[in-house]
Amino acid sequence: MDDDWEKRLAEAWASIDTYGEDGAAQFRALIDGLVAELPDGDPVGPFERACAWDSTGRSDRAVPLYRQAVAGGLGACRRRRALIQLASSLRNTGRAEEGAALLTPELDAPSDELDDAVRAVLALCLSSLGRDREGLALVLGALAPHLPRYQRSMGYYARLLTEEPEQV
Repeated sequence: MDDDWEKRLAEAWASIDTYGEDGAAQFRALIDGLVAELPDGDPVGPFERACAWDSTGRSDRAVPLYRQAVAGGLGACRRRRALIQLASSLRNTGRAEEGAALLTPELDAPSDELDDAVRAVLALCLSSLGRDREGLALVLGALAPHLPRYQRSMGYYARLLTEEPEQV
C-alpha cells in the first residue's frame, strides 16, 4: 500500500454517491479491485470491504469483515474507525448492547480526531438500549467544545444528565 493506492482509494470513496442505489454492487466491485492489489493478509482489505458493504446498506455483511480487520492488526487510525463502524453496524443489526460495550473503552483511549464520532455512535447505541439520558450527555459533552459560546454551561448540563440527584 502506497500513497498512490491511498489516493485512488480516496477517489473511489469520493465517487460513492455517483453510483446511486442501483450501483451498490458496482461500487463494492471498485473497492474489491483496489483491495485485490494489497498483499494477502493485509487487514486493510477486510476493513475497506466492510466499509463498502456498510456504506451500501449491508451492515450484516460488514460486521464479520470489521472483526477480521481488527483481529488482523489494523493501524491505529483505521483500527479506531473500524471499532466505531463495527459498533454502528452492530446497532443496525439489533446488537446495540454489543456495540456500546465495544465503544465504551474508547472513551478512555488517547484522544484523536475520532473522539466525537466515538461519542456519537455510542450515544446512538445507548439510545437504542433505552438509555437516552446517557446518550444525550455524551452528545452534549462532545458538542460543547465546538460551540462559540456556552461551552461551560453545556458541559455542566451534560454532566447533570448522568449524575444522581442529591438527596435532601
